[in-house]
Amino acid sequence: MRTAIIGLPMVGKTSLFTILTGAHEPIRHGPLEARLGVAIVPDERVEEVAKLFRPPKVTHATMEFLDFPAISREALQEPRYLAGMRLAEALAHVLRVFESDTVPHEKGSIDPVRDLNDVETELILSDLLMVEKRLERLEKDRKKIKSAELDHEYELLGRARAALEANRPLRSLELDGEAEKRLRGFGFLSQKPMLYVLNLGEEDAPRLHELEADFRRRHLAALPRTEVVAICGKIEAELAELDPQEAAEFLSGYGLPESGLGRILQAGYRLLGLISFITASETEVRAWSVPAGTTALKAAGTIHTDFEKKFIRAEVVNWKTLVESGGYAGAREKGLLRLEGKDYVVNDGDVLLIRHG
Repeated sequence: MRTAIIGLPMVGKTSLFTILTGAHEPIRHGPLEARLGVAIVPDERVEEVAKLFRPPKVTHATMEFLDFPAISREALQEPRYLAGMRLAEALAHVLRVFESDTVPHEKGSIDPVRDLNDVETELILSDLLMVEKRLERLEKDRKKIKSAELDHEYELLGRARAALEANRPLRSLELDGEAEKRLRGFGFLSQKPMLYVLNLGEEDAPRLHELEADFRRRHLAALPRTEVVAICGKIEAELAELDPQEAAEFLSGYGLPESGLGRILQAGYRLLGLISFITASETEVRAWSVPAGTTALKAAGTIHTDFEKKFIRAEVVNWKTLVESGGYAGAREKGLLRLEGKDYVVNDGDVLLIRHG
């Protein structure tokens, strides 16, 4: 799953990408092309299960991030820029809240709500242009061919145009599953789930959770498929250079219980509708990311295509139950290791032992 990090110039967007992925080299193939990085998703459940099995290999789930050059109307008219952004499943818009005399804001003042609205408007205008072009083509096709399929698409895009003309992002449309999937196929930017990342100054770090909750209540309460996470980019950059013990002491100095990066990744999971299940053995303990609602059969296919083809059953236990039972034998002895068929819906934190032919 890919998330595109976007924002205006000088907001801390690329610094966030670097902290998340560890990709320090600014390698781009062109001035308006994104660079790709991979973030490891921290998960205490994986660590606890690994203590039980002590395998030589522990593999956490990952998320891909795309670092895009600063967003602008000109950039959104560049085909390569748009094509790259349309490949992402979600957007993370970095909003500058910190003040700095040495790093001026391009608009002369700090106003994250203004920046949010300005960028959203640009995304809406980009989508509106695409919708209008497609509707023009459909009008011509419908004159030549009678097709219920074309009529459905025309009606759906008409609804999309009405929302965009009213300056409403497409993620605000209430659609059934089929219509939502059809619309998503176009890669509309304003339809993508949106994570707002508030980049605070050090002086605001002790009030981080308070400011985040206030922003959510005041500006996102009526907006579907949106989330907000507040971080202090400067603190996160320093944390990235420390070992775990030093990092914990550093955070406590600001009254913070945890790094903001884990919260960004968790928010990304929620927006994308993802959960994690675990496979565990003496060889490897590994977390796997799948969409919520995934069946045991599809989860087996995530591990290996042969597991799906030759699936017999899955032995399932919650990770905490497995740890408390001392392993599979203990859980099985207590009757806590369940046998499930191919239609079983996997829960977040399940440990799966796939039996296959």
